[in-house]
Amino acid sequence: MSQNSIPDFFVYGEPVRPLDVGFLHVETVLARSNIHLGQVAAHKHPQMGQITYWTSGSGAYRIEDRSWDFSAPAVSFVPSNVVHGFSIGPGTDAVVVSVADGALAAIASHSLLPLDRPVFADGLPQHAAWARLAAVLEMIAAEYAEAQAGNDRVLPALIAVALSHIARLSPEVKDSATSSDASLALELRRLADAHFRDNWPVDRYVEALATTPHLLDKAARAVLGSGVKRIVSERRLLEAKRLLLFTVRTVEDIAYEIGFDDPAYFSRFFRERVGEAPAAWRRKQLQGH
Repeated sequence: MSQNSIPDFFVYGEPVRPLDVGFLHVETVLARSNIHLGQVAAHKHPQMGQITYWTSGSGAYRIEDRSWDFSAPAVSFVPSNVVHGFSIGPGTDAVVVSVADGALAAIASHSLLPLDRPVFADGLPQHAAWARLAAVLEMIAAEYAEAQAGNDRVLPALIAVALSHIARLSPEVKDSATSSDASLALELRRLADAHFRDNWPVDRYVEALATTPHLLDKAARAVLGSGVKRIVSERRLLEAKRLLLFTVRTVEDIAYEIGFDDPAYFSRFFRERVGEAPAAWRRKQLQGH
């Protein structure tokens, strides 16, 4: 651990650049093996989500402070601004489908998978859902490579199907929200990402989203599982964990970074939610990895 910030990339190893609303990109993990050498450090993509479908081999995949040891087949969906990385053995490969947030917003109402939070799934390869997911991703890769007329309409539809298969493979996904709830919750998550440091009251989020307190709370609880205040608080906690785990910044510096004027109050905030002080949590996490 030797950095002061978590890197943002366009695709791994390339600097962030503006994306068209409908941007899509498909490639394999092995296509960038000369850059990452099987060790992709923790990073995030500020403007796009990614599907990663492991077709062969094995490794360890990390999303925020959770990690999984996997053998193919396995799959993840990671929304924009979610920290992730992996380490893999020789011969391990995956198909990576990157989709701009603007395109995901249009796909959301056609997908069974909520697009506001990350998902990782693995399991028995003989499960029929894996064969269906593999077939759809093969179609996505072929459609992208051939660039035939009309693929700007075909690819989003195929991606929605792939995301729905991921939802069926993940035991954590519950399809309990209406599309309007999902859309409002996704916008809330984006606003919380942008303003969690600013101590906005709930009314400010309601105003910014042109909704009512009841509708925003309903969407937040249905899709994200918590009320608005808790979601913003959890976003702060997530950023604190990221900075503790993936940077060398001091606890005091992290407190100021995420909007606390008093580092002691930040330490109490962290301890109440995690059960131990920030420095102790950091030591324990680093000893375990």
